[in-house]
Amino acid sequence: MCTLLQQTGWAAERAIRCRVTQRVAVLTNRNDQQEVALTVTLVYPAVMPAFICTACGTQYPPSDAPPGACPICIDERQFVPASGQSWTTLERLRNAHSNKFRRLATGLTTIETTPAFGIGQRAILARTPVGNVLWDCIALIDDATIDLIKGLGGVAAIAISHPHYYTTMVEWSRALGGVPIHLHAADRQWVMRADDAVQFWEGDSKTIGPGLTLIRLGGHFDGGTVLHWADWSEGRGVLLSGDVLQVVPSGHVSFMWSYPNLIPLSAAKVQRIAEILEPFAFDAVYGAFSGRGQIDANGKQVVAASVARYIARISETMSDSASASA
Repeated sequence: MCTLLQQTGWAAERAIRCRVTQRVAVLTNRNDQQEVALTVTLVYPAVMPAFICTACGTQYPPSDAPPGACPICIDERQFVPASGQSWTTLERLRNAHSNKFRRLATGLTTIETTPAFGIGQRAILARTPVGNVLWDCIALIDDATIDLIKGLGGVAAIAISHPHYYTTMVEWSRALGGVPIHLHAADRQWVMRADDAVQFWEGDSKTIGPGLTLIRLGGHFDGGTVLHWADWSEGRGVLLSGDVLQVVPSGHVSFMWSYPNLIPLSAAKVQRIAEILEPFAFDAVYGAFSGRGQIDANGKQVVAASVARYIARISETMSDSASASA
């Protein structure tokens, strides 16, 4: 019979005590044999936990102790909370949170964690005729989530917009049959847990299925990617934008190099984003967060208008700054 060691901290999750009782024959002075029970206590190391940053949800390789810091949070596009860096494990996360599924639109189902965890983004299951794609990732994965996804046809591939949503992508891939994880090579340095399932791609676009194209826009991260589903909703087309194009409550999109620290992108980079998107037709745009607005129609025109207003404002700001310094 094995019991968890009565220890504090992470060591309690890494050691198991087993009491083994064995009956052995011993000789007495009368040359009789008597059986006595000997109890031996053995301590076996359990599988090391793969620690998860509570601020951004990024999972690290299994280790004896949590990392000293989370490089993704130290970067200026995220932040270390005032309370300091803290860590959890998938087991602990499962005990305190659960996932909910909601219909977003035709063929699109969101997966969100409640209570909210980390950055609070959602994953989107794109249910296409050529196989389902999990777009972006969240930290919590549990048996109920896997059962529901398999009931909806499973997943043929995972694709993620940028490093803030890499989270527990390796766990997701393994639980879904070792499916490939498509990441842009420009963000290779931000992969904190390497795995054979991770497949890096290069260039400005990659087809992952008929009518399914990953488009590298850059901006927020060098490898910042959106997913274009050309045949969605009888050919209307949809853009799943993560927060490379952040859908905002006014029904527009906006752009930032760092959202939490409010550091904008230059007009030139936003113009380049518009130029890369120009060949792709789409009527709807869905971002990384629920409750912050969504674009159900006229998405192409909305993005164009959003680019124009952003460039006009950032250019005016730069012009004002130049005048003030003259």
